[in-house]
Amino acid sequence: MTQHQPNLKAAKISGGVHTDQRHDSAHKHVAGEAVYIDDMPEPAGTLHIGLGLSNVAHGTLKSVDLAAVRAAPGVVDVLTYADVPGENDVSPSGMHDDPVLAEGKVQFHGQPIFAVVATTREQARQAARLGKIEYEELPAVLSIWDLDPENDKQVTTPLTLNRGDAAAAIAAAPRRVKGRMKLGGQDHFYLEGQVSLAVPGEDDEVTIYCSTQGPSETQHLVSHVLGVPSHAVQVEVRRMGGGFGGKETQANQCAAIAAIAAKKHKRAVKVRLDRDEDMTATGKRHDFAIDYEVGFDDEGRILGVDYMFALNAGFSADLSGPVGDRALFHCDNAYFYPNVHAKSAPLYTNTVSNTAFRGFGGPQGMVGAERVIDEVAFAVGKDSLEIRKLNFYDPMGTPGERNLTPYHQKVEDCIIQRIVAELEESAQYARRRREIAAFNANSRFVKRGLAMTPVKFGISFTKTESNQAGALVHVYSDGSVHMNHGGTEMGQGLHLKVAQVVAEEFQIDLDRVKITATTTAKVPNTAPTAASSGADLNGMAAQDAARQIRKRLTDFAAEKYQVPADQVVFLPNRVRVGNQEIAFNDLVKQAYLNRIQLSAAGHYKTPKIHWDRAKGRGHAFYYYAYGAACAEVSVDVLTGEYVVERADILHDTGRSLNRAIDIGQVEGGFIQGMGWLTTEELWWDGKGRLRTHAPSTYKIPLASDRPKVFNVALTDWSEAYEPTIHRSKAVGEPPLPHGMAVLHALSDAVASVADHKICPRLDAPATPERVLMAIERLRAEAAQAK
Repeated sequence: MTQHQPNLKAAKISGGVHTDQRHDSAHKHVAGEAVYIDDMPEPAGTLHIGLGLSNVAHGTLKSVDLAAVRAAPGVVDVLTYADVPGENDVSPSGMHDDPVLAEGKVQFHGQPIFAVVATTREQARQAARLGKIEYEELPAVLSIWDLDPENDKQVTTPLTLNRGDAAAAIAAAPRRVKGRMKLGGQDHFYLEGQVSLAVPGEDDEVTIYCSTQGPSETQHLVSHVLGVPSHAVQVEVRRMGGGFGGKETQANQCAAIAAIAAKKHKRAVKVRLDRDEDMTATGKRHDFAIDYEVGFDDEGRILGVDYMFALNAGFSADLSGPVGDRALFHCDNAYFYPNVHAKSAPLYTNTVSNTAFRGFGGPQGMVGAERVIDEVAFAVGKDSLEIRKLNFYDPMGTPGERNLTPYHQKVEDCIIQRIVAELEESAQYARRRREIAAFNANSRFVKRGLAMTPVKFGISFTKTESNQAGALVHVYSDGSVHMNHGGTEMGQGLHLKVAQVVAEEFQIDLDRVKITATTTAKVPNTAPTAASSGADLNGMAAQDAARQIRKRLTDFAAEKYQVPADQVVFLPNRVRVGNQEIAFNDLVKQAYLNRIQLSAAGHYKTPKIHWDRAKGRGHAFYYYAYGAACAEVSVDVLTGEYVVERADILHDTGRSLNRAIDIGQVEGGFIQGMGWLTTEELWWDGKGRLRTHAPSTYKIPLASDRPKVFNVALTDWSEAYEPTIHRSKAVGEPPLPHGMAVLHALSDAVASVADHKICPRLDAPATPERVLMAIERLRAEAAQAK
């Protein structure tokens, strides 16, 4: 940010917290001037990598003939697992099941077997196609739909949550329903694919410019692969062109391959996957098979529920264990279950290892909860919104007993009732419900649907040690400030929010705070930017660092001017010391001349949280973020095609650090969630080949798919129940499940063809084909019932 002459008489600083500020790189994004890894000037002699991928889903490697590859134009070297100097593994879970390059066997179609090092990227990619590999093919498991969650192979230990006696409650309930929902996965489809540039240094050193959400994890895993200490590996990232969880662990393989080649040849090496390679060889959001049984009374009040969340882990553990855990943590969404039993099953398949994706299993758990609500609503013949409100947790501030989650944490901050009530009124839900019923009664070929769905999303890593962050703040002698922290910027405005926090602490204008690239050389041992905790953790760490410096300045001024410390007050761009005011720059200069330290490392760890996985109990989340969405759709019952007519969202961000950024996150999260549940279909053929591996076959929402009317608002009365950074709340993941409103609006439209007597049980993604099949099925069932 550029330096300017501050207004020393201003009533408030420019760009502090709770103010709307544009993204710090927005103008660069629009102009195409933002520098990503592939935009960086390449060092002289940079080499490039092309990957040789498996073309069978499961098999042993009988022979790997790379003679033609080595002889191809421009080829400098070909790497196999034998060239890995350290450990041939990039498993983030420490399971040693995720090789850098395949060793002896392949377990999914598209698994990297060898890496070609060539003088140009095109030469490397062309040469990679020349490998002659013979396989002994083995039976392949390509989906979870026919697997037994209790007995088939799992990649890691499942989780069980249990409170009360679900089986007895369901057996004794006046009404019971059981069923299964199939829920598809999702490709991250970030604009910038996986890319790493490794530059060798002296001795064992290497610097890696990497599009990664977890620089420290990339550093540690690359060090293991190279067989060197972590201090020899520096990882830096200024910005990513999107991440969405797809660069939390999946960036490590490319970084490791680039580092191996760079150290071996003592030249810079770059890996950049194209879209097809990226979609084929990297993991996705897990698809789930959700089995449920629910017992309830005649009013629709849930008495007991039993869940099995089977997830497609792929060939290795990656993060499937904690993803399954978080699905279970959100199987209640905003609802109290008096008795609950829920279990995960991270199932092995011969597909790419699935990984983190915005929401990290939470949205899948919520979709299961909302399906149960729909089942109950249809069974008792009531509007699903009425059943939702009937089963909510007790609101904050009430002495009720309906506040215990399946993992035995009390919900102390529940505000979903007020959010739903306000949205119900602003979206005119009751009036539109009547209008849609009248429309459908007089429309033969187009049916409309309406739904309102809530969100309660837990904020924290359940891996306790990840709930910490570091930051480094320097104040230079001219009063300008350098800010660095362990979080990464992937378009979500994290760097801007943290800079606003630092500006607020020093009471200086935002453009006096310099935003710098995240690097392991400045802030070590950081958590990945995930779990929606980026601003919470790094904002607090940066605040801690800034407060250390501010205290030194305060103590210096008090001593120099012989006034009590409480008479040193930081005002906008100046400091009042006793009865005089000094420009911030001038005080800093004086402090420097008197040898006052003007640099500090800050640290923060989230309090209160604890989790015992073996017991399925703990205070897993620091707080919850809430929201609700109302969606209306029109469906052509002859083709299954549909249009989202309108969406209204009211979302809780506490006392937002930057409402402009947060509204953008809510809008984007909703659209991404809507895409996951409607058009984004992943399809593998019988050979295990991903056929939806490009924009031509994989359909993310277009601008034309957005709701015709799109109303997004943030609560203006909420603040975090716990002392978060300026009482704000996380906003990265919680908005994504708002896309559930579209799925349920489609379900509502489908249900109208059978007079809302039959639960449509609409699986996701609800593509037009699947919507049409549901319509035909309901018509057949309705006819049979007559």
